[in-house]
Amino acid sequence: MVTEGSDGRVIAGRYRLEGTLGRGGMGVVWRATDRLLGRRVAVKELFVDPSLTADEARRQRERALREARAVARLRHPHIIVVHDVVEHDEGLYMVMEFVDGVSLADRVAARGPVDAAEAARIGIGLLGALRTAHAAGILHRDLKPANVLVENGTERVVLTDFGVAQIPGATTLTESGTFVGSPEYTAPERMSGGGTTPAADLWSLGALLCAVLSGRSPFHRDSLGGVLHAVVSDEIRPPVQAGPLLPVVQGLLERDPERRLDAGQAERLLREFRETGRVAWAGPGLPPPPGPGEREAGREGRPRRSVLAAVVLVAAVAVAGVSAVALLVGGGGTPVGPTPPGTVTTVTKTPAPSSRTPSVPSVSVPSSPSAASPTDSVTGIDTGVNGR
Repeated sequence: MVTEGSDGRVIAGRYRLEGTLGRGGMGVVWRATDRLLGRRVAVKELFVDPSLTADEARRQRERALREARAVARLRHPHIIVVHDVVEHDEGLYMVMEFVDGVSLADRVAARGPVDAAEAARIGIGLLGALRTAHAAGILHRDLKPANVLVENGTERVVLTDFGVAQIPGATTLTESGTFVGSPEYTAPERMSGGGTTPAADLWSLGALLCAVLSGRSPFHRDSLGGVLHAVVSDEIRPPVQAGPLLPVVQGLLERDPERRLDAGQAERLLREFRETGRVAWAGPGLPPPPGPGEREAGREGRPRRSVLAAVVLVAAVAVAGVSAVALLVGGGGTPVGPTPPGTVTTVTKTPAPSSRTPSVPSVSVPSSPSAASPTDSVTGIDTGVNGR
């Protein structure tokens, strides 16, 4: 039941909405009070677009319910907690833990990029969250700075917005022919129709680490086509600020998911950096990097297929009439140049997960990182999940 209270709307006679925390394509997030338990919460209200058909509205509601079910199954200090889901007529409200803080995108936009030690801390927290989700069979599929909160005081990072998560036993939007995500942070195998495995979330983490270190994703371009080409084909050039963490970043941004670093390996290397100030590649469970011939041989044949996939994807977007899908900048960050759309449409197939052998070069790193430019900013879709 939705009623009006003296301090704002009251949902289900219990949750009083007091002010907006964020707004995005999926809905608006409110700061609220749980009057029954006397605690602060965040309430995500799903937007109901009156122009949608009944079937489209149903799919939108299913996506929001899927997000709630996905997060409610997970317990980890770096994953947002879902307390309740309230339905009323056509309205849907998800009641979540209130995190007093800002998104990682907003933090970088306001304060500038972070140093390598802080990036390693953020990465360790998110890897713990991803390992918990992956162990439950849940893939996030939209990891980016705008979907990570930083709590004031504790600096705890919290992974949010599982709205496009892939969940065992659930019919997903991908299965119905819709790809949802943020291209600048999306793995190339998803772009080229290869499906999603846990390795895809780790690629996204690699792009996120570059973004928080330098101010933007290494795949940022002035058009959607440019972004797709950068992800699936262009030479990957991590920012200079990623130098101290280069083995980790390059291992996560390996285009072949079977050679990409897994979560355990990446976490071990980041913890090593936190303890010693450097990353030594040699170690148990981490094979030596390939020689130049092997690396070049591994690249043979992939670019042409990937470029073709990107061309087909751009064409699909144009035909579907969504080449100008609106992009909302996360939390007021300033985009560097025109920003590509954050949602595209295609059909993908999901392969079975396979074992991975990472491939990254040995790198000698300094004990202190290079300073990042304070004028850059992180851009992304404002999905409106939680605090300010």
